[in-house]
Amino acid sequence: MPSVPEKREELLTLLRSFGSCAVAFSAGVDSTVVAKAAHLALGEKAVAVTGTSASLASGELDQTRALAELIGIRHVILSTDEFANPSYITNAPDRCYHCKTELYTQIDGLTQRLDVQFVVNGANIDDASDYRPGMKAASEHSVRSPLAECGFTKADVRALAKHWELPVWDKPAAPCLASRVAYGEEVTPKRLEMIDRSERFLREQGFFAVRVRYHRGDLARIEVPSEDIMKLICSDSQSGISNQLRQFGFKFVTIDLEGFRSGSLNSLIQLTTDAFN
Repeated sequence: MPSVPEKREELLTLLRSFGSCAVAFSAGVDSTVVAKAAHLALGEKAVAVTGTSASLASGELDQTRALAELIGIRHVILSTDEFANPSYITNAPDRCYHCKTELYTQIDGLTQRLDVQFVVNGANIDDASDYRPGMKAASEHSVRSPLAECGFTKADVRALAKHWELPVWDKPAAPCLASRVAYGEEVTPKRLEMIDRSERFLREQGFFAVRVRYHRGDLARIEVPSEDIMKLICSDSQSGISNQLRQFGFKFVTIDLEGFRSGSLNSLIQLTTDAFN
């Protein structure tokens, strides 16, 4: 198997062959590594593009700005309008497809002005093991996945990010707020704000790996790592976490005894290869 340094050189060579590109940039470790590589390979011919809407968690947009400045890459911020699409709001298991379709359509509309030939994302080969309908949208819009094409695993991406001294090298996965809403429950700005405020509050209490899942009836299901569950229970009695989340709009607050699992709502979906075609 190629080493990470060998994959790094393959990545830079691939990006140079594009001539120019726009990176779908979210400040996650994957897209940050692609943005860094694109800037190294293409200089001013690379641009990072960040979509913003009510589904973006607090602080993430500021982090994209800071990372783009650190890398030195051109950075464009655009407003996406996925909430205008009833198929997004309905929140079926293919919700991410509609969100990514909106993002890539918006970026496609900018390519001529930005003078770029390719649009790229941060997907790596490990992403094929989870349900990711957004990859179908990427395929339909001819979006390239240079990390996956060069055989990068998630561990490889983190190793390269650390080598390049990118501060997000150990950042936990941070999908959009809509991913916390149980499938079949409508995605609304109000519900996303409830989730965002709750997760922000819990991080202030010292829970950095945390998810607040929205379920029917304004029920919050809190996920923290298994080793932090007792700390969460004790913190609830001391700082009134449940009462605070009720003030944010939840009617019921529960703790998931199975602990933090990224993408736990996807466990209810039967995976099919169609999502990746």
